[in-house]
Amino acid sequence: MIPGSFEYHRPQTVDEAIALLSQHGDESRVIAGGHSLIPMMKVRLAVPSHLIDLQGIQSLRGISADGGSVRIGAMTTQHEVIQSELLQETVPILHETAVLIADPQVRYCGTIGGNVANGDPGNDMPALMQCLGASFQVQGPNGARSIAARDYYEAAYFTALDEDEVLTGITIPAPPAGHGYAYEKLKRKVGDYATAAAAVVLTMSGGACQTASIALTNVGDTPLYAEAAANALVGSSVDEAAIAQAAALAKEITEPASDLRGPADYRSHVAGVMTARAIRRAVERAS
Repeated sequence: MIPGSFEYHRPQTVDEAIALLSQHGDESRVIAGGHSLIPMMKVRLAVPSHLIDLQGIQSLRGISADGGSVRIGAMTTQHEVIQSELLQETVPILHETAVLIADPQVRYCGTIGGNVANGDPGNDMPALMQCLGASFQVQGPNGARSIAARDYYEAAYFTALDEDEVLTGITIPAPPAGHGYAYEKLKRKVGDYATAAAAVVLTMSGGACQTASIALTNVGDTPLYAEAAANALVGSSVDEAAIAQAAALAKEITEPASDLRGPADYRSHVAGVMTARAIRRAVERAS
């Protein structure tokens, strides 16, 4: 399929991009790497009259540490996330997740901002950002604001981002030294969305779990923050009984659709399996 006709804009600053969004309203769409929007345009599920390309805005790129947090510019590519020594040292689950996204060709162009911004329930980074307690920095004609990742996703492709706002960056509280982490993902083939996936970050002390966070990918209309499942681990030795309870609680909140990845009950089952696997591996890594 061929996309409908559109006018192409390439602003050099965030303010220019916001001005274009304000000028053209719902007839405009922002494009980052294009891996979500372009396929939708080809099948005419998205027919913007104005395409606003953020590739020329250099201020939206980069990875930096700020106190106890890490900040990633929205236009930072998945490849840059993978190559970042800072992220490997401070938030290694980002590296582990990024290498499971699509394939190298996509990761060279696909951006972390694009992955989290549009509300695609199949994307991997949204659940991870919820697991990490991240926040999204956005900017619009009324100024800048921060939105917690756990409050950002409202429904499939619907988010708390206003139509005239641009996501500019992501701030992640650095997990404590010695934390355990894992992202477990089952997919049919290289480059595919997850049948189901689970992100786990936890800390251990004295043989017991002190903190835990769990989130799920592609088993609902939005990423799912599995708070009850995480709470079931806290205070336990994370033995097989605690793991089974957490996996069951995670499975309970899933509402996947039946599709080419399998029937809904199978995908819910896989979510529980991925949760259990991620917990075990996170505990192994915790020191």
